[in-house]
Amino acid sequence: MDASVLADRTAYLADLTKRIRASWPEGMPLEPEYPFGQVSVPDYLRAWADRKGDEVAIDFYGRPLSWKDLNTSSDAFASFLAEKGVGAGDRVAVFLPNCPQFSIAFFGILKRGAILVPVNPMVKGRELAHYLEDSGARLVLALDTLSGLVKEIDPENRLTVVTTALSDFLPEEPSYPVPAGALNPAMDVPGTIPFATALATPVHAGAMPELAWDQIAAINYTGGTTGLPKGCLHTHGDMIYTGACAATYCLPAGENDVILSYLPQFWIAGEVAGILLPIVSGCRLVLLTRWDAQAVLAAIDRSGVTGMGTLTDGAVEIMDHPDVGKYDLTSLRDTVVTSFVKILNPEYRARWKALTGAVLRESSFGMTETNTLDTFTTGLQADDADILGEPLFVGLPCPGAEFIIIDPDTGLTMPYGEPGEILVRTPSLMKGYWGERGLNADGPIHDGWLHTGDTGVIDERGGLYFRGRRKEMLKVNGMSVFPTELEISIARHPSVAVCGVIGRPDEQKGQVPVAFVQLEQDAGEALTEESLRAWCRENMATYKVPEIRFIAKMPLTDTGKVKRNALVDHL
Repeated sequence: MDASVLADRTAYLADLTKRIRASWPEGMPLEPEYPFGQVSVPDYLRAWADRKGDEVAIDFYGRPLSWKDLNTSSDAFASFLAEKGVGAGDRVAVFLPNCPQFSIAFFGILKRGAILVPVNPMVKGRELAHYLEDSGARLVLALDTLSGLVKEIDPENRLTVVTTALSDFLPEEPSYPVPAGALNPAMDVPGTIPFATALATPVHAGAMPELAWDQIAAINYTGGTTGLPKGCLHTHGDMIYTGACAATYCLPAGENDVILSYLPQFWIAGEVAGILLPIVSGCRLVLLTRWDAQAVLAAIDRSGVTGMGTLTDGAVEIMDHPDVGKYDLTSLRDTVVTSFVKILNPEYRARWKALTGAVLRESSFGMTETNTLDTFTTGLQADDADILGEPLFVGLPCPGAEFIIIDPDTGLTMPYGEPGEILVRTPSLMKGYWGERGLNADGPIHDGWLHTGDTGVIDERGGLYFRGRRKEMLKVNGMSVFPTELEISIARHPSVAVCGVIGRPDEQKGQVPVAFVQLEQDAGEALTEESLRAWCRENMATYKVPEIRFIAKMPLTDTGKVKRNALVDHL
């Protein structure tokens, strides 16, 4: 780093720290709270199992799983992994929607000293193949209905495949609505091992080595702006720090609280809400497989939920639900939202307050590279100052995290109130990309700072405002979609010569990907826009499937890259 840039940032941070401290909410701790200290993730589970025993850790549509059972079941899964030759540092993929099996496997993998690879259950063949091949996973835990996809991309049976069904952990009579097909009996999948068989493995203490704070625990994949998704390496320390920040600042919770989560656990934000926050705080988790307003209403009423996170759209759907008056929602103390399509405003806040008694507030700023939770807004809602100014206020940095706003051309910090690129450094910053030695000069981390590519503002109080997403990333129903990944996938079709993907604003989804396709000269007339879209449905997750528009000649730069800006004129 240039000496003048270093001096500029040092002075800026010294002044910013004073401003943040002056703005600090009254009564908010100055450091994250660690109930059992800075120890590994499994050590937290063991400690809560010793303290809370038969108390409920996870409520899955009315089926309870105790802290003791969560601990012993994950011990058995760790022992099973050892019997199957999975050792410390080996990768194990979890290809599941939200369910208790995900949590059991999560803790079992980490107890074994292995590395968790969460995989989006919505991906298709080529996408799944990338995650499994790139990570080098030796074993996959898959939903029974998804196991065929695993076997399809692994015809030589290189992988050990364990299968389970949602119905394996659902009660016969769920307490609130479950997704369609969830109660179907488990499928008999030849060549795979039932999850129940894995959990019947005798526990071997030797299968669970001592774990270090800085030991790699997970490979969390994020979309790539220059290619296929890359795996971010995160440690036990990253996880516990993030969980402590979540439980102390973002959605304050203790062991007597009840937190509801439907956010997908393969996704870093869902991992925090559905695993890390509960394991640090000791709270009871009400877990849903996916969003369903009726199920959320019933779960809050039945279980006395004290806190939850959702999209702003979800909060509005609850408030507008025709049956909302039938449920008691007054147990809610905290509700945080993430604004993607609908933006939090005073009207939504007032309506939510009248309905629940809780203050609706923005969640945080975070990325997969930082383990996703770097700021908080708790206690910063006086006079609606957080939502009456410019959008989008995402709060003050969690202790340990630092933000600066720079001029991307000079590297110098921008004055308070002036926009620039958001840079962040935090204890939970990824330790590198899987498969790469360190972070090369072309990577996003320089001198300990992650260059997010996002635009933001820091105000005179030290609060961070998010102005815009990374130039290329799209948000489709809250899910990240990277044009380059889609372009690479679509270009694999033999009739496609060139593909360029941009986003189209959409009132319901936020953005919709649109793929402009120049066909090969010999493509013929059989391939239509609709048939290519059907091919996309077979080869990528549903939320990624773009609109297809054929174009006679793709606008290209002098170096042969697609001019995405020029494609906007064709929308």
